[in-house]
Amino acid sequence: PFRFVTRFIELDGLSCLLNFLKSMDYETSESRIHTSVIGCIKALMNNSQGRAHVLAHPESINIISQSLRTENIKTKIAVLEILGAVCLVPDGHKKVLQAMLHYQVYAAERTRFQSLLNELDRSMGRYRDEVNLKTAIMSFINAVLNAGAGEDNLEFRLHLRYEFLMLGIQPVIDKLRGHENATLDRHLDFFEMVRNEDDLELAKRFDLIHIDTKSASQMFELIKKRLKHTDAYPYLLSILQHCLQMPYKRNGGNFQQWQLLDRILQQIVLQDERGDDPDIAPLENFNVKNIIKMLVNENEVKQWRDQAEKFRKDHAELMSRLEKKERECETKTQEKDEMMKTLNKMKDKLQKESLELRQTRDQMNDLVAQLNEFSQGGSISFPPPPPPPPGGPLALSSSHMSENLPPLPPPLPFSSCPPPPAPPPPPGGPPPPPGAPPFFSMGVPPPSTTSFSTSGINLKKKSIPQPSHPLKSFNWAKLSEERIHGTIWNEIDDLKAFKVLDLEDFEKMFSAYQRHQKEMGSTEDLYLSTRKVKELSVIDGRRAQNCVILLSKLKLSNEEIRQAILKMDEQEDLAKDMLEQLLKFVPEKSDTDLLEEHKHEIERMARADRFLFEMSRIDHYQQRLQALFFKKKFPERLAEAKPKVEAILLASKELIRSKRLRQLLEVVLAFGNYMNKGQRGSAYGFKVSSLNKIADTKSSIDRNITLLHYLIMIFEKNYPDILDIQSELQHLPEAAKVNLVELEKEVNNIKTGLKAVEAELDYQKRRMRESGDRFVPVMSDFITVASFSFSELEDLLNEARDKYAKALKHFGESEGKMQPDEFFGIFDTFLQSFAEAKQDLENMRKKKEEEERRARMEAMLKEQREKERRQKKAKAGSISEESGE
Repeated sequence: PFRFVTRFIELDGLSCLLNFLKSMDYETSESRIHTSVIGCIKALMNNSQGRAHVLAHPESINIISQSLRTENIKTKIAVLEILGAVCLVPDGHKKVLQAMLHYQVYAAERTRFQSLLNELDRSMGRYRDEVNLKTAIMSFINAVLNAGAGEDNLEFRLHLRYEFLMLGIQPVIDKLRGHENATLDRHLDFFEMVRNEDDLELAKRFDLIHIDTKSASQMFELIKKRLKHTDAYPYLLSILQHCLQMPYKRNGGNFQQWQLLDRILQQIVLQDERGDDPDIAPLENFNVKNIIKMLVNENEVKQWRDQAEKFRKDHAELMSRLEKKERECETKTQEKDEMMKTLNKMKDKLQKESLELRQTRDQMNDLVAQLNEFSQGGSISFPPPPPPPPGGPLALSSSHMSENLPPLPPPLPFSSCPPPPAPPPPPGGPPPPPGAPPFFSMGVPPPSTTSFSTSGINLKKKSIPQPSHPLKSFNWAKLSEERIHGTIWNEIDDLKAFKVLDLEDFEKMFSAYQRHQKEMGSTEDLYLSTRKVKELSVIDGRRAQNCVILLSKLKLSNEEIRQAILKMDEQEDLAKDMLEQLLKFVPEKSDTDLLEEHKHEIERMARADRFLFEMSRIDHYQQRLQALFFKKKFPERLAEAKPKVEAILLASKELIRSKRLRQLLEVVLAFGNYMNKGQRGSAYGFKVSSLNKIADTKSSIDRNITLLHYLIMIFEKNYPDILDIQSELQHLPEAAKVNLVELEKEVNNIKTGLKAVEAELDYQKRRMRESGDRFVPVMSDFITVASFSFSELEDLLNEARDKYAKALKHFGESEGKMQPDEFFGIFDTFLQSFAEAKQDLENMRKKKEEEERRARMEAMLKEQREKERRQKKAKAGSISEESGE
C-alpha cells in the first residue's frame, strides 16, 4: 500500500480526483461514483504520507467541503468524517474553518455552519430517521469546538459555540434526544458537558455560579460592576455614548456598522501575542498588539509604576473611608425620607382621628345632656355607648399620642367601675439572663435559689478540696439535691476518690491558663516564660476560636464594638452579616458566671473571654443586638415581601380584567364542547388546569401539530388580538413564584419582631441610661416609621387576599383549595406553552420557505444543466453531419 500511495502521489492522482469533484455534473454528484471518489480521498488520508500530501494541497479541503452540497447521505457522512479528522491534525483545524467559510460562499449560505444545522434539524422525508448523518454532524461540531485552539482556549470555544447557539442548536439538540440512540446521545452529552464546564469557568471569573448570556442587562451589569472605580470605566461610558450615536434604521439597514464593532471585539479577545487569530480573521491588517503599543508608552508606564502603586494604596484607603461615609449618608437619607413619608401619613391620620374624636365628643355631650334631662324627669335609660375611635394595627404608644390628642371627657355618672389592675411586679427584679430566647423574653422571674428537701433527708455538706489556681470548666448538667434520694448518687461518696487522685497533676493538665506542651527546662526558656504573660481562658476552645476569627474580621476594638452597640450603630460600623455572627456569640449564663469569677484577672483574659466579659456588662446586650439586627434587616425584609404581595394583587386584577383571556377561554370552550360528547360535552365552563392539557391533544394528520398550534392558527386568522395576551398578564410569572403560606409567615415574623422591639423600648425607657446610650431616640424613630410601613404592608396583604379570592371565584375555583403559586402557575405555564407554540409555527413557516427556496434553486440548476447538455448534444450532432459530408 505504501508503494501504491507513493506512485499515486507521483502521478498526481490527487489532482485528478479533485478536478473530477470540481467538474462533475448534478447526476454524478448524486451517484455512487461521488461516494467512491470521496472514499478514495479518505483512504489516501489514512496513510501519513497521503494525509500530508492532501493537507499540502492549497485547495483540497475546500473542494472536499463542496461535496456537502450533495443529497447523498453516505457521501455527506464520509465528507464530515474527513473534515472531523483534519480538525485533529496539527494546522488542520484552521483549514477546516477556512473550508466552511469557502462552502458558505459556494452554497450561498448566510453563515458558515447554516447547512449543517439545517441537516441536523431536518425531520421530513428520508431524513427523519437518518441517525447516522446526525451523529456524524454532531461528531464534527464537537471536533470543531474542542480541537485545535479549542483544546486550551476558553475564549475561542465560547466564540465558536456562540455561533452555533445563534443558529439555534440548543432546541435541535433537545429534539434529537427523541431518537434515543446511544451513540448520538454520547455526542450530545459531550457537547452539553463541555458547554456547562465553560459556562461555569466563565462565571467563576465574576465570582458567580451562572451567567445568563441571553440577558443583555445582566451582562452589562457584570461589566459595569467589574470596571466601576477603575481607569477603564470612562472608556466604557464613551463606548456606550458613541453606540447611542451610531446610525439606526427600523428595517436593520445599517447592521454592518454593528457587525464591524462585533468583529473588532472578536479580534481583541481572540488574537494571540503574535497577532494571529485561531479562527479565520474577519479583518485584514488588524493587529491588536500593534494598536495597543501605539496607545501605551511603555517607558513612561515603568517610570510611574512605583508612584502609581503608592497612589493606589492611598486611593484604596480613601475609597474605603468614602464608601463608609456614603453608606452612612445613604442610611441617614433613607431614614429621613421614610420619616418624612411617615410624618405626612401621621398628619393625615391624626387629622382624621381628631375629626372623629370631635364628632364623638359632640355625641357624648348630647348624650350627657339627654341623660340629665331624663334624670330630672325621674326615668333613667342607658343609651349604647359610642364606638371607640378607630386605631390602625400597631398603633403608636401612648407617649407619642398623648402629646397631640386632647384630653378625654370625664366618665359618665352611674358608670360601672372597671376591675382593679393587676399588681405590678416587685421592683428591683433582675433582668432576664443573657441566654434568653430570641425576641427579648421580658418579665420572666428569676429562678428560685431556695432548696427544698422533698424526701425529708438532709444531705451532709461536702468538703471539696480547692485548686491552687483556676481550672477549665466541665460543662455538666447538675442534678438538684431533692432528686438525689433513691438514686445511685445517694450511695456514691466522691470524697473517697480525692484521697486516691493526683490533684497536682490534674491541675497542670486542666489549668485555665494557656500553656505550651513542652516543659520549660533551660535557663533561657525560664527567662522567656517569665516575660510572657499567661492568658486566662475559661470559654470552650472551639467557641473561643470562632469568636476570635469573627473579631479579626470586624477590625474593631472591644470598646469600639461596645460604643457601636450603645449608639445603635449610627456610624454604620457593623454590617448586617457581622451582626448576625455576633448574635451567635452572645455570652451564655454559664459563660457569664465563669467570667464573673475571674473578673479581677481581666488583663490576663484571652481575647474571646475578654470580649464576652465586656459585652456581658452591657444591660440587655442580647436584646439590644437583636433589636439592632432587626432594624438593619427591616427595610430589606419589607422590600422582599412587598413585591410578592403586589404580584398577587396585580396578577389577580389582570386575570379578572383581561378581555383577551376571556375571548381565549370562549374559543377553547367552543372547541371542547365540539370535540367532547355525552357527559363530557355540553359544558358551561372548565377548570383552569385544563388549559395545560390543550397541548396534549395531537393532530391525527401531523403528530407535530397539537390543538394549541391549531388554536394559534385560528387566533392569527380570526382573533389577532389574543396573540398578544401576555401584555395583559405581565405579573403572572412573579405571582406564580409566591408561596402565600411562607409570605404570611414572614409578615407575622416581622410583626412579632416589631412588638419585641417595642417591648425592649419600653424597658429601656424605664431604666437609667448611661451617657452615650442612643437606644431610646434611635429605636423610637425607627418604631414610628416601621409601624406605619408595616401597616401599609399588612393592608396591602389583606387587599391581595381579597382580590385573590375574587379571582378564584371568577374562574369557578374553590376558595382555600388552591394556593396562589399553583393557581397563577397554571396560567404562567400555559402562556409559556402558548409562546413556544407560536415560535414552533414561525419555525415551521421559515423551514417551509427555506425548502421551497432550495427546491427552486435546484430546479433552476437542473434546468440549466439540461439546457447545456442539449446544446452540447446539438453541437456534437452538427459536427458529425459536417464530417459525414
